[in-house]
Amino acid sequence: MHYKSDTFFVLEILTHLDGSPMLRQGDTGDWVGTFEGHKGAVWGVALNKNATLAASGAADFTGKVWNAVTGAEIHSFQHKHIVKSVAFDTNSENIVTGSNEKLVRVFNLEQPQAEPEMYTGHGGNIKQALFCRDDKCIMSAAEDKTVRLWDRLTGNEIQRLTFPNNPNSLEISADSHILTVSHGSSISFWEVDTLKKLKEVKVPTNVSSASLHPDKHVFVCGGEDFKMYKFDYITGNEIESFKGHFGPVHSVKFSPDGELYASGSEDGTLRLWQTTVGKTYGLWKCTEPGELNNSLNSPREVHAN
Repeated sequence: MHYKSDTFFVLEILTHLDGSPMLRQGDTGDWVGTFEGHKGAVWGVALNKNATLAASGAADFTGKVWNAVTGAEIHSFQHKHIVKSVAFDTNSENIVTGSNEKLVRVFNLEQPQAEPEMYTGHGGNIKQALFCRDDKCIMSAAEDKTVRLWDRLTGNEIQRLTFPNNPNSLEISADSHILTVSHGSSISFWEVDTLKKLKEVKVPTNVSSASLHPDKHVFVCGGEDFKMYKFDYITGNEIESFKGHFGPVHSVKFSPDGELYASGSEDGTLRLWQTTVGKTYGLWKCTEPGELNNSLNSPREVHAN
């Protein structure tokens, strides 16, 4: 891994089609380093809570775990098809992977040679898998129009949500209470502990990804029409939209402090947007009131090539 500086506070991982995940500083977008080792397009990435470990899943049929400080590869877990999703548990003791084998696996990082936990039953490729309920369960979304909840103690499916369209993304809120699911042209919100539906909001496009602010007062989403949308979570009303990307938006995510959110697009860029436009944050400087309208359409842009 090649570092631009000795700054290790990173929040975003940008994936490359050439198999090289990139680490960037979250508040500025500055490049920190590149993980080298995959031999195919990278489809899924994750950082652990302390940003000491990174994980990646790729078209070379592997899920890898990296030292996020040195860039060294720590583990490589072989699969039989493309790995689309990776995620850490709370204590970074395990990773969960979802693949085009229609399987969810959990690998123990302290016993990497041990056979993984395996969860079978989905009828389509896995889009995303996450730990939930104090890491006692796994939540998975697949191209069979379902989100399923798995009990790690028994290995059994214990709950299922069925949608009219394939679910594209899952996110569990910062307080672990709300599950956000994007599907078709809707975003739905569910209680993590019960999977009781809280609300559903229609959006103006087929949406690929959505993220709920840590304070749960707004959420953002993006999809096929190249736009980023911000909605009031309480009322479900659209607050604003921005057209900055030149291709479909595939992934959006709030930073842990909620001060900004990132969007990744098919146009080969990662864009960083301020939640409160004009606020001094990182390299963003406070803007005069008359300049705020211009800054709305001027996110920080990071090129993925």
